[in-house]
Amino acid sequence: MEGMPVQRWSPNVTVAALIHQDGRWLLVEERTPEGLMLNNPAGHLDPAESPLQAVVRETREETGRIFTPEALVGVYLGRFQRPATGDDVTYLRFAFCGTVGERLPGSVLDTPVERTLWMTAAEVAAEATRHRSPLLARGIADFDAGCRYPLDLVVTHPSVFNPEIKG
Repeated sequence: MEGMPVQRWSPNVTVAALIHQDGRWLLVEERTPEGLMLNNPAGHLDPAESPLQAVVRETREETGRIFTPEALVGVYLGRFQRPATGDDVTYLRFAFCGTVGERLPGSVLDTPVERTLWMTAAEVAAEATRHRSPLLARGIADFDAGCRYPLDLVVTHPSVFNPEIKG
């Protein structure tokens, strides 16, 4: 209708850390309306933040560890319809692989994370009904298939950090 503002659909932008060390994956177990679910350390992109900054921050908040991104594994678009609330949300996920150090002394895990787990691929697969997102398994499969893209493929324009900067 003429004169009416256009309401645009936009997905929620998220980041995920794929951390594989000594044959195990670092996952978080988190409380959701569907119960205790498993996920990569992951979360939403905040204003004035690059995807790389977001994945480092989210990993520290959810695991108490410093994440060092090494490559982009993939960019994924997925839709989630939450049975408990009826929410219908689409996510655009940037999944990065990298390494973490030891848990930082005194670190507290972000709510709703209950704990972190190091799991083998077989253990992760056996818990498929508890995956918070189907993108958990897809990211692991892509990592195992050797998908690695340079970090500079994800570009954050300086205007994200300072809106006064133009083109």
